Amino acid sequence: MSICVPQGIISLDNILPDEPLLMMGAGPVPIPAKVAAANGIVINHLGDTMAQIIEQVKVMSRYVFQTEKGLILGVAGPGSAAMEMAVANLVRPGDNVLSICNGFFSSRLAEMAERLQANVTKVVIDERQAASAEAVEQHIIRTQPNVLTIVQGETSNTVHNAELEQICRVAKKHNCMVIVDAVCTLSTMELAMDDWGIDAVITGGQKGLSCIPGVSLVGFSEKAWNFIESRTDQLRHWCLDAKLGHQFWYKKSYHYTAPVSGILAIHEALRLVCTETLPVRFARHERCSKALQAAIEGMGLDLYVEQLARLNSVVGIRLPQDIIGKEVLRTMSNRYRVEISGSFGPNIIRIGQMGEQCRTHNLFRTIHALGSAFIDLGYKLDLPTGMAALESTLDNMR
Repeated sequence: MSICVPQGIISLDNILPDEPLLMMGAGPVPIPAKVAAANGIVINHLGDTMAQIIEQVKVMSRYVFQTEKGLILGVAGPGSAAMEMAVANLVRPGDNVLSICNGFFSSRLAEMAERLQANVTKVVIDERQAASAEAVEQHIIRTQPNVLTIVQGETSNTVHNAELEQICRVAKKHNCMVIVDAVCTLSTMELAMDDWGIDAVITGGQKGLSCIPGVSLVGFSEKAWNFIESRTDQLRHWCLDAKLGHQFWYKKSYHYTAPVSGILAIHEALRLVCTETLPVRFARHERCSKALQAAIEGMGLDLYVEQLARLNSVVGIRLPQDIIGKEVLRTMSNRYRVEISGSFGPNIIRIGQMGEQCRTHNLFRTIHALGSAFIDLGYKLDLPTGMAALESTLDNMR
């Protein structure tokens, strides 16, 4: 039997919109032209040029992760693959793991540890609340974990674990390794891997770094790497075995065919971060996020999380009664060509403030689209006041 040639196949030119949508959701985010251009290049993954690029990626990553001795590995996969690499290499079957669960993605870390047959204790934090260092220490004392998993920012419900630094210090005091998911926060807000005593930092390319989806980074501390090298059991993951990955990233040897275009793209994304510098980048993200939040409240909408636990890089907006989130998203996308995100449970919509999203022109366009979509759906709000709040906050935070 022969398989017929498929009919009706059309090119991307006939599928994609004539006008590109402005991506203002929780990721992926818009990418700079230099990153897009780098992603169109293919080179030999084991050649001298790639070796030079890899060295620069490691140097720049250490700056972004804020580590002098940390070991950086790239992952050919999404941020979740980086999460799994960290968990699989630091968690052994039978280990005690304490997972701080603020929402969807922090719970994913717990599930990964459970699949490795670890003894996982989940600490479920109340909705819209951040974890406290004092409470986490009591759980550490009670469960004596080998590893603690936690997110810096819970993308799903826009909660920021603002006491992360103190939590990491507490864990270090009790000789517990810490895995931190910084997928939506790295390069958007302060995270100091060495100073805070973090043993594994995870990030994806498609959020704060303003790179393409599908290429991610993991940073391991000196302590974590010594632990990995000391393991004598066979890891259950082959692609995510950090010791095998080390062959490519540090010994110019073969592991698997590296995503060369993605590595070139993340090189350019990291270079742009280093050129801007972290302090300037943090200030830009804070200014834009605060202005966005002021505009949302100025229109008469409510932010989902209170200020002390609110994430800047992804902002959650509580939906008024009788307003359906999917209709807001559809109206913004179809009529105003701006895309934001729905939720993973809470009755909210989410707007990203990561990397290239944090540009003044993007904010004005997004607030106009958001307010106009609500008005189109019959909800009364004060769009002019929201726009004025956006402009005045931007001016006041210069």
